[in-house]
Amino acid sequence: MTAGIFHFTIEQGTDFVLPIAYTDADGAPIDLTGCAAALMIRRAQDDAAPLVSLSSPGNGIVINGPAGTLLVTIDSSVTATLASGTAVYDLKLTDGLGNPTRLIEGNVTISPAVTR
Repeated sequence: MTAGIFHFTIEQGTDFVLPIAYTDADGAPIDLTGCAAALMIRRAQDDAAPLVSLSSPGNGIVINGPAGTLLVTIDSSVTATLASGTAVYDLKLTDGLGNPTRLIEGNVTISPAVTR
């Protein structure tokens, strides 16, 4: 399966929330029970250190297995530290057998805060 392309914007100093529904071609939820997820944002794909690193469970990604949904959150204290500009990301699922799938990928625009 080829990763879906999805671009998004993070506003500096605000909470970022990204709900994701993983469905089949007919729109039925794909059961994610037993899966783990990881998302990294890097300024450039080959940068060694990520700007943001999230994972499930308990580190910014919540999976509702039977519903086929993921909820990605980045706290405002983290987004406040991100320099404005563009970056890249991907979100990888790993099933209970250890098989990885890159679910989505794309560009991230980090919008600068004016009011501080």
